[in-house]
Parts: sequence; C-alpha cells; structure tokens
Amino acid sequence: MGSRPCVRAPELRGRGWLNTDGPLTLRDLRGRIVLLDFWTFCCINCLHVLDELREVEEEFADELVIIGVHSPKFAHEADPDALAAAVERYAVAHPVLDDPELVTWQAYTARAWPTLVLIDPEGYVVAHYAGEGHAHAISAMVRELVETHGGKGTLQPGDSPYVPPEPEQTDLRFPARAIALPDGHLLVADAGHHQVVELDGEVVVRRFDGFREPNGLCLLPDDVAAEVGYDVVVADTVNHRLAGLTLATGEVRTLAGDGTQAMQGDGVERLSSPWDVAWWQGNVWVAMAGIHQLWTFDPRTGDVAVAAGTTNEGLLDGPLEDAWFAQTSGLAADGERLWLADAETSSLRYVDAGEVHTAIGHGLFDFGFKDGGRDDARLQHPLGVAVLPDGTIGVCDTYNGALRRFDPATGQLTTIATGLGEPSGLLVDGDTAYVVESAAHRVVEVSLESTGADTGFEARTQRPVTEIGATVELRVPFTPPPGQKVDDRFGPSSQLIVTATPPSLIRGGDGRTTDLVRTLELDPMVGEGVLHVAARAASCDADGGEGAACHMHQQDWGVPVRITPDGEADLVLPLGARAVDS
Repeated sequence: MGSRPCVRAPELRGRGWLNTDGPLTLRDLRGRIVLLDFWTFCCINCLHVLDELREVEEEFADELVIIGVHSPKFAHEADPDALAAAVERYAVAHPVLDDPELVTWQAYTARAWPTLVLIDPEGYVVAHYAGEGHAHAISAMVRELVETHGGKGTLQPGDSPYVPPEPEQTDLRFPARAIALPDGHLLVADAGHHQVVELDGEVVVRRFDGFREPNGLCLLPDDVAAEVGYDVVVADTVNHRLAGLTLATGEVRTLAGDGTQAMQGDGVERLSSPWDVAWWQGNVWVAMAGIHQLWTFDPRTGDVAVAAGTTNEGLLDGPLEDAWFAQTSGLAADGERLWLADAETSSLRYVDAGEVHTAIGHGLFDFGFKDGGRDDARLQHPLGVAVLPDGTIGVCDTYNGALRRFDPATGQLTTIATGLGEPSGLLVDGDTAYVVESAAHRVVEVSLESTGADTGFEARTQRPVTEIGATVELRVPFTPPPGQKVDDRFGPSSQLIVTATPPSLIRGGDGRTTDLVRTLELDPMVGEGVLHVAARAASCDADGGEGAACHMHQQDWGVPVRITPDGEADLVLPLGARAVDS
C-alpha cells in the first residue's frame, strides 16, 4: 500500500456514547481498522450508508470497528433521547458517538452527510469518502489493510465493542402512516416491526409481514382494486419497492422495484427509498425520497415513470421536470393540487397545473418553529401532510413535535397542537383526525381545534462556515477503489454540478461539466451563502470483460461559505480518495 499515510487520526470527542459500555478512544482501538461514519438521522443518504455497511461490518467482524459519529443537522437531532430512538429505529449495530457540537466533525473536516473516514491499525487516516455507493471500495481497502498490517504484525483482531440496547416491547414500533379501511379499522405502516398492522381502536387485528421499514400506504379506489387484485399500495422503503397488499388473503406482491437501490442512470426498473404513496389523477404518486423526485405508478398497466424532479437536492420551484426536491416524505391529494411535505428543506409544497410551488419553506439549511406567512413561518423536517375537512392543510411538523395548519386562502401557517412524539402521519377520516406519533409508538385521535402555540424560533443548520477567496479552485478528488478503474466505456465517467444560494453568489463557474475540477468566481459584494455541489463518478473492475462489476459513487454537498480577502483559494470535497502518502 506504499508508505505510511501522514495524517494522524484526531481523537474522538463528543457528549457521550451509545451502543457501547463506555467511552472509546482511538488509542483503545489501536491494532484494529476503524471506519468513522459521520451521519445524521434525518438524512436518507446516511440511512442508505447504514444499510450498505452491514455486509462490510459482517465480513470484517474481527478486524474492523465501525463507529457512527452523529453530527446533527436539525435542532431536534441534538436531543439525546431522539438520537437514542433513531439508533434503535434504524438498527444501528455499532457504537455511536454523540457529537452535537460537531467537535469531531470539525476535527476531520467533514463537509457532508454522510462522510466516511478509514483509519488503519496504527491510527493513521488512509481514505476519505463522501456520499453513498462506497461499500465495495471500503471492502477493497480493508482487505488491503488486513493483508498489509497482518504481515507487519500491527493488526490485532478482537471482539466488537458494540453492546446492543435492551429493546422495548410495544404493539407498534415507530409507526409511520395510517389509512382508514371501509370497515372503520385503521391500517398502519409499522416501520419498526417491518409490518403493516390492522387496528380496531387500539386492538391489533392482523399483522402483515414481508416488508422492511414500510412508510407509505395508499388504498386504491374500489374499481381499480377489483381490476388489479390487491387493495393497498405500500411504500416498502428499505426494500426499495412498491408492494401490493390484498387484505382478504394477506398476500403481498412486488409491483415495482427489484429490491436493489436505484443509483444514477438506473432508469425506472429500480427504486430508491419510496417514502409515501397517494392516489391522484388516476395514478399512484410516489415520494421517491432517496433520489429527490416524484414518480407515478399505474396499477392497471404496471407502468412506472418519473413525474417531477431532476434528482438535485434543494428547493427550486418551476415546471415539474426542472424542480428540485429534498427528500419528499409526505403526500396528500386535494382536487387539482398534490401537497408535499419536503422534509430536508423543512417545507410545504404543492404540484398544480404542471408546476411546483412552495407555500412554506426557505431551503436546505433553514428551519424553525414559527407561525405566519411565507416570509416568516418555519417548519422543522415535516414528514406528513393531509387535507383537513375545512380545506386547509394539516402538516405533521415532525421535529417540532407539532401539528400545524396551512390555509391556502390566506397563506398563513398556524399551530394546532404541540407536545407530540415525532408526528409522522396524519389521517382524516370524516370528522375524526388521527396523528401517528412515531416516537411514542402509537396512533392517537386529535382535535383539530387550535390549542397550541409556536415557540417563535428560527435557525440555520449550525455548521462551520468555510472562509474562501473570491476566486477559488473547487476540486472533487476521486480515486477508483483497489482493483477498479474509471468507467468511461459510455462517455465521461464523472459529472459535477455547482449552484449557489443565493444564485448571485457565483459570478462564474456554475453549471454542469464532466470535469471534477472547477474554478469559481464569487461576488464579494454578496459576501456569503451556500455552495451546492453535486458530483458523481463511475468505476468498474479493472479486468473488464463480461460480468465486470461497475459502481456509481455520488454525493451532494451544501457548503456554507464566507468570502474574505484571506480566504482559502482551494476548496476540496473528496468524493472518494486515499490519503496522501508521506
């Protein structure tokens, strides 16, 4: 592997630890290979990486220790109880460092969720990755490290420091959505139990298996259900598929998706974390949270299509094909409009007459808990939305623990109720309303009379601002994993897209190119903002030939920057790179 990397890994510091008996230090782990996973539990890409790493963790159980470094984006994610719940919810099976002040994040110069840092048995950083799709690269690097350090005698395999928490037994576990059935029962997406559950009041009537973290449910119209032979479309999130559930028999069938997560260029044969489904304009509409798009599914023909979104993550209104979304997680149809809870931009949006509009929300890094109109109102990572009996829109303001109301006639957002446990779904059945309290593991009836009040706070994600000069060279290093090469068989192997908030921050160098190096000219009069950088690169087996394994590596960054006379002239965002050898 060449000479020893020259960067000593900084020590791990934070507020506390989960999933282990006590504090861990890199000194304690000397002799083991360590992978740091910088994540935050709101982030769909981070959840994808948790799943990607499970096989790596199992393959190298004796040599590799994975440590999650939780670096929160939203205020709610800094709550230690919320983090403990998320660690259980997403079955994190390794130690987690709670780093609410981003101390370790800054020590490792992380700039994106997720970021992965590989440390060798002697305590040196050997590789740095951003985004998802790197599991195969990490496996290849770990194999090299095992061979090299096994030969040197510096590898000392051992037991895992992971200690699983004691699970709590409840009828529902992290439920996500509920719909009403014709007989008055409720059907609940019980994500934590990987089931769909039928309830009569609080009594469990039936449990339907065959899912992984189901989130969205859509009851088909009677005539459509009779034609296709199933009643409910399920957004089977972690299986990356749409499933059909026949209530009479309990049969579950795959409608779309092959169980493999879609990556850029996969077309519509594969899905990526579908989060919600709704019947609108004769089709099932799908919140494809994993790639920030809206899709449609026609149950009569089985046709799947992209309906809106470019796959770029952000808040951009306009024609369906040009709009940007950010982890859309809730859908509700209202006549000519389809309402969206766009979680990562903390926004309420809607589709109307072929265009996307924003009712409440400001961008990827702006959130809060405030009533008012578009300029003043704030949400914090909403996951659910429903049309209320009076024509207003109910919003599950998940990370504020609140139920909110938006009035399309006045443009005002108000608060209905507070003190809820991560409300993630809202069901209105006649004059009765139910909230799915995910963190409280229950579905509760609620009054829609306004009894709550906002806290009056607004915030931006607390990430360090990078000081850069007015002219800066942006570099996105990418090195193919061991045994692979750049995949340029079908044209350029990489793509780089750069935009900014506000757009006037960039005078030159924005837009799309195939080069992973770009000179940006910024406007000192604007002073500060956020650079949005999206990069991807393809690699395949170096030997090529039939059956060669090919992979797509991709990541979006949102980098808060400030232009100063002494600012850095280089901005480096590693997509996947080995550390520089000394």
